[in-house]
Amino acid sequence: MKWRCTWCGKPHEENDPPCDSCGHGEFEEAVVRQKEFETVDTGTQYTWVCANCGRQHMRNNPPCSRCGGHDLEKTEQSFDDVEGELDVPSWLEVAKPYAPIIVVLVLVAALFATGIVPLSAIPGIGTPSPPDAPGDSEQAAGLDLAVVEQEVHGRLEDERVDRGVTERQFDDGLAAFVEYRNRQWVTAIVEGSELESPPEAREFDPSCGGSEIEPVDPTSFPALSIDDYDDESTLAADIANSLLDGEFETLVFESSYPSEALDVHVADGSVFVYYAAC
Repeated sequence: MKWRCTWCGKPHEENDPPCDSCGHGEFEEAVVRQKEFETVDTGTQYTWVCANCGRQHMRNNPPCSRCGGHDLEKTEQSFDDVEGELDVPSWLEVAKPYAPIIVVLVLVAALFATGIVPLSAIPGIGTPSPPDAPGDSEQAAGLDLAVVEQEVHGRLEDERVDRGVTERQFDDGLAAFVEYRNRQWVTAIVEGSELESPPEAREFDPSCGGSEIEPVDPTSFPALSIDDYDDESTLAADIANSLLDGEFETLVFESSYPSEALDVHVADGSVFVYYAAC
């Protein structure tokens, strides 16, 4: 049981007028009801509104703090306007200031998703894309150069089996590095430009981790003209023989290198081969 002032509504613990707030000499009982979530109903709340300017006051204590008026009217406090004050803005309203940034992010994501911009364009993400180079890297004079590459690897494997040495896998990560490097060599030789440095081999994710790669660049192979070959097998045989019969025979059969790859590129009728083991 609590008591409140009949004039200003201030609650008091005991029925002991006068009111601490307004000095009124009469109290009334105020029933305190415990509601769900431990809320307390203390009855109707009142404010005192200045009749001159409308300023609300918590106590009947003239003059008005705004205009100095002495006429304060007792008014039941209403919370009808609280809902409007607490309206939460929609997510569109919140996102509107950031619309330009969102549009840019969406466009960038679309470029990567469609492949227009490769992930390798971001440093540290994806495999570096091979640079442009004169000539052809897929087909030349009706020959499929990817087939030539696989047939060279097959011939080297057959020779290893015959000699009883450890076989090697054709490593895709190493092949990506070899293709990149071969195109750099082709550009430098055909255009007479300076040979550029390649990215670190580990960026291509070879099985050996990019360490201890032993390369054979195009200048180490005999001059080959694509016009001298009618099929992939004949060209593959000459490339394989240049590795087996020359100074690179030891590299081809060295058991400490479990992986190999090569790239065949044709420019101005000349065949450029880059081989590597790791």
